[in-house]
Amino acid sequence: MSDEAAGDGVKPPGDFTVTVWGSRGSTPLCGPDYIRYGGNTICIEVRCGGEVMIFDAGTGVCFAGRRLVDEQIDHFHLFLTHCHYDHTQGLPFFLPLYRPEISVTIASGHMAGVMSTENILTTLMRPPLFPVTPSVFRAKIDYLDFLPGDRLEPAPGIVIETARLNHPGGAVGYRISYGGRVVSIVTDTEHVPGERDPNVLALIENTDLFLYDAAFTDEEMDKYAGFGHSTWQEAIRLASASGVRKIGLIHHSFAHKDDDLDRIAALAGAVCEGVIVVHDGQVFEV
Repeated sequence: MSDEAAGDGVKPPGDFTVTVWGSRGSTPLCGPDYIRYGGNTICIEVRCGGEVMIFDAGTGVCFAGRRLVDEQIDHFHLFLTHCHYDHTQGLPFFLPLYRPEISVTIASGHMAGVMSTENILTTLMRPPLFPVTPSVFRAKIDYLDFLPGDRLEPAPGIVIETARLNHPGGAVGYRISYGGRVVSIVTDTEHVPGERDPNVLALIENTDLFLYDAAFTDEEMDKYAGFGHSTWQEAIRLASASGVRKIGLIHHSFAHKDDDLDRIAALAGAVCEGVIVVHDGQVFEV
């Protein structure tokens, strides 16, 4: 598996790129122990030709937003895997939401009809927990609610398949298909030792790039059972069973410093060619 993910021979009608603006989970971190991999929480930008999609709005979305504004991108989609703070805490500081010339669709499916996407935002941004409400936004915002398992088509030629993940409060995984290539985003899910999650397997079959929640190691799972996260070893097991071409390990634990992630990269690389411990700002050409 090379950096240029090998597809099925079909050339995409335009670029298909993935930028990981935030690769951390649970809480943002800073300091000398978090330089090489970064400390921003989850935010993944996917571009299919001229279409822009953002997945999750952790602190990394602040950097994504600056680029979107600089490039004068006037429309895009924002998909949430779920609404825990580490995946939404960047929303109030996402510059495009304050620009009246920009239109954005914000979508979620993990609440499965219990709470709407709009309700999620108004709950996250309200006094006394936050000084202002989403009424301060000036962009044209459309809210989309879906159910896990729904098939979405945000723009012509782009298909997104969804599935429920095993996480406290629920979460959704995404499979993005465009021009014969596939990117799968599976973060915030806990595996059962000795079993492969059929929902995850369906999302990642023959994927060119598989971004997976590898917060912990197999050796740490007893300590963190019930937290709703998985391991780099499980990422490799899933990929091996599904014809995945490249693995990107994301949602790094708050307990893992740069040196710890270097060790994981060495261990994973010795087991599987084409597995990468992702750092903030990393770009993949699919």
